[in-house]
Amino acid sequence: MRASARIVAERESARTVLRVLKGEAPLLPRRTGPNEVHIVGGAAGPLGGDDLSLEVEVGPGAELWLRTVAASVALPGRDGAESCLSVHATVGEGGFLAFLPEPIVAAARCRHHNVSVVSVAGDARLLWREEAVFGRHGEPSGDLRLSTTIRRNARPWYRSDVAIGPSHPDGPAILDGARVLSTLITTTDITEISEKSSKADAAVMALARGGVVVTVVGDDLTAARRITGRLVTPAQ
Repeated sequence: MRASARIVAERESARTVLRVLKGEAPLLPRRTGPNEVHIVGGAAGPLGGDDLSLEVEVGPGAELWLRTVAASVALPGRDGAESCLSVHATVGEGGFLAFLPEPIVAAARCRHHNVSVVSVAGDARLLWREEAVFGRHGEPSGDLRLSTTIRRNARPWYRSDVAIGPSHPDGPAILDGARVLSTLITTTDITEISEKSSKADAAVMALARGGVVVTVVGDDLTAARRITGRLVTPAQ
């Protein structure tokens, strides 16, 4: 299956308007608030062989909170082909994008690749979360690769490429047996995470030219979100 979606948010008369909101199953965007869009899965998957793409454009001064209504479960295809989800996002001057999808779950025998490429203007703000669960309950993980590249003010700012699963023997060493990996990249400067959990470990690393990356590994997604939760709550 090949499917794509496109979202364009612009600022007009002191508010955010959605100039473009279109997609194909399983990428169906729906407006759920003044500055909020949820992606609704119109089909199961991604399934092996699927090629999915999402394009997000936040114009100067606009604000967009982008979420999904449920986790995505990467499933194996009959021929063993890899599935791929590509996300390309741009945030203009003075804009803000919060990309907060539910996790990708790597089912047994799947081969899936998440590719994210983001471009952020100099004074724009970004909140970017990626969560992965390795295997459904009681099953081993399939192959999952997470590739993320973010440029800020047209210069490299963050780059990560993580591969977990039976075809990637270094994966268990990276996670130390954990089943959940959560990464939060933000242009906001923070020095520590106030919440602690016995089921998850977190690290905060400052990025060049401001901002941080928060990495959480553990056995429980809820525990991981207790650590990062205060960072993904809209300001009142």
